[in-house]
Amino acid sequence: MLHVIDLYPLLRPILFRLDPETAHDLVMTALACGAGALYRAGPDDPALATTLFGRRISNPIGLAAGFDKVARLGDKLFDLGFGFVEVGGVTPRPQVGNPRPRLFRLEEDRAIINRFGLNGGGLDAMAARLEKRDRSKGLLGVNVGANKDSTDRAADYVEAIERLAHLVDFATVNVSSPNTPGLRTLQGRDELERLLDRVLDARARLGVKTAIVLKIAPDLNEADLDDIAAVATDRRLDAMILGNTTISRPDTLKSRHKAETGGLSGAPLFELSTRVQAGMHARVGDKVPLIGTGGIASAADAAAKLKAGAVAVQLYSALIYQGPALVARIKRELPALMRK
Repeated sequence: MLHVIDLYPLLRPILFRLDPETAHDLVMTALACGAGALYRAGPDDPALATTLFGRRISNPIGLAAGFDKVARLGDKLFDLGFGFVEVGGVTPRPQVGNPRPRLFRLEEDRAIINRFGLNGGGLDAMAARLEKRDRSKGLLGVNVGANKDSTDRAADYVEAIERLAHLVDFATVNVSSPNTPGLRTLQGRDELERLLDRVLDARARLGVKTAIVLKIAPDLNEADLDDIAAVATDRRLDAMILGNTTISRPDTLKSRHKAETGGLSGAPLFELSTRVQAGMHARVGDKVPLIGTGGIASAADAAAKLKAGAVAVQLYSALIYQGPALVARIKRELPALMRK
């Protein structure tokens, strides 16, 4: 694997002087202009190849939802070396989300707190971008959610599947965002069964093979995990993502932003999310593939998720601190850890 050209260490001090959301917009603009080509690192080590949703991918490192909320970049994100990419989340109707500021860097903790509230341009704008994608570039999925003011949230997910399923390889049913009031109640057994039945029925009517993935929160007790495992295996879901951001606040947090409301991601989430993932794997075994996310910032972190039962992993927050070269670094170091 070739070493990439990494300008991020030079740019980070400048970006960190800006409001985090403004900095992110600048990074997106740079990537849209082709900056991702600097991070092409050559062919992946064959040891990294894996199968996800019945498709062979060259490595198990994915980009989590939230980075490219509106599919502005889409396939260009594969230039960064990801094995698969998830865009969104998207809601049926456009919504502005919560007021700014709504994104906070906890630098001392290598963490992020966000309370975006699923802001975006809605399904029509998302579909228009996805229709232009080159499907040969890689495995791409979309994260879907419900509008804040929706009176039938299950209908929102169904509408998203009907509109987007034929344009992506997988669709993630996000019932775990902490920034849409009441959304996490959909993780309860009865509501989850009704929701997934409607989503799976919609896929069947469409006659597509798009994988249906469930993304759950790390803030679940043992009974919650039992219920979700039972529903996921009974409905034969294609995968689960564990987990979303946490509403908990570890005592170890040092940043002045630690009391901000929203979902916490990054390094402090690693232990919690890995423990929940391992607990879910103990329940579902190989019946439902697991995608591990939460706090991955190194090859050792990725290896720990794989050891805890994940077939693939996703990252996002660590990119803010380490930059896009992190992907190539993980892929360079991971094969040796996997052999161990």
